[in-house]
Amino acid sequence: MTYTYEYARPSVTVDCVVFGINFETNKLELLMIKRGNEPYKGFLALPGGFVNMNENLEDAAKRELEEETGVKLSYLEQLYTFGDVNRDPRGRVIAVAYYGLVKSNEHNAIGGDDADEAFWIPINNALNNENMLSFDHKNIITMALKRLQDKVRYAPIGFNLIPEIFTLDQLCRLYECILCRIIDRRNFYKKILAMNILKEIGKEENVNHRPAKLYKFDVLAYTNAINNGFNFNI
Repeated sequence: MTYTYEYARPSVTVDCVVFGINFETNKLELLMIKRGNEPYKGFLALPGGFVNMNENLEDAAKRELEEETGVKLSYLEQLYTFGDVNRDPRGRVIAVAYYGLVKSNEHNAIGGDDADEAFWIPINNALNNENMLSFDHKNIITMALKRLQDKVRYAPIGFNLIPEIFTLDQLCRLYECILCRIIDRRNFYKKILAMNILKEIGKEENVNHRPAKLYKFDVLAYTNAINNGFNFNI
């Protein structure tokens, strides 16, 4: 049976906010494209595009991300739906945003499809050049950043982004990247050790400075922390 509707059908797009940790610069980066088509040709934008009639939202997000940047991710978390009436000059377009967090140096960005270029850019550079951003992408980026920064306070997010064996300094730098600010290290070390999710396994060897203690995650305690959540007020 074929149904007809009296209501107009808005278009639906997906946008991907992919954050990258750059431990060399100690900065949080953002995967962006340079648009090859109008509207906003030549402007910066988040990877994304229109959802096909035969695909799920998350599948569309992963497809658009790979087509426009060459980056393939197995998991993206849904962020929010952006539906301001005039957000897109092409007409009534509703955008569903997704976000993820990766090591930027492990995901080489190559522009494709309708993206002239794809690249990693420090998050502050993107937000401080809002006149070069397309559509309402500054609002999307800002909301995704706040969600990420809030989440590190109640879930052990991003711990898979550091080596299996690490120092407390490396772990602290991960949090500094995500929070985009300097953290009091002594206070951080005290709080993270009090959570009892780390195992001390030795010290650094063959270094030109005082050897730092090495840690790995206690798998059971770490899993419980993920399941139960925690309040890590940095």
